[in-house]
Amino acid sequence: MATTRPHSLHRRTAAGLLTGAAATLAFTLTPGAVGTAAAAEPTPAATTQAAPTPASQAAVDAARSQVGKAYAYGGNGPDAYDCSGLTSYAYRSAGIELPRRSADQATVGTPVARADLQPGDLVFYYEPISHVGIYVGDGQIVHAGTESTGVEYTTVDMAGYNTARRIA
Repeated sequence: MATTRPHSLHRRTAAGLLTGAAATLAFTLTPGAVGTAAAAEPTPAATTQAAPTPASQAAVDAARSQVGKAYAYGGNGPDAYDCSGLTSYAYRSAGIELPRRSADQATVGTPVARADLQPGDLVFYYEPISHVGIYVGDGQIVHAGTESTGVEYTTVDMAGYNTARRIA
């Protein structure tokens, strides 16, 4: 009697799942499992845009350095942030104090059209404004999203885009 090794069974099952015009393949990654470390946190390609001022570059660099940290409502760092806590931290690193709430941050600086975003601009979401991220270039922001995502990179075009402001 021939025995089937488990990895052979998985190969045959996977091959069967991939046949047909409408086939779909889904993976579930478990933290700590072998071979998943690289897939744990997608990182966008390095942006090619430089921030327009040293202060805005310092804020971008500070925000980027927090990617991977936890989200906590009211979090000001250094271990966890909420959205406006992150942007306050980033600009404080550049020597600029911002109001604590995202709605209040949306009144600082000068308005910026979506097409004119530059690294360091604050990008606000929803009506009324209740979320903020910092534009880092090439269509990406760094923001403190949710408890499940923490501080992460995401597209500036996520749902609810409202307005943007240039701080420095």
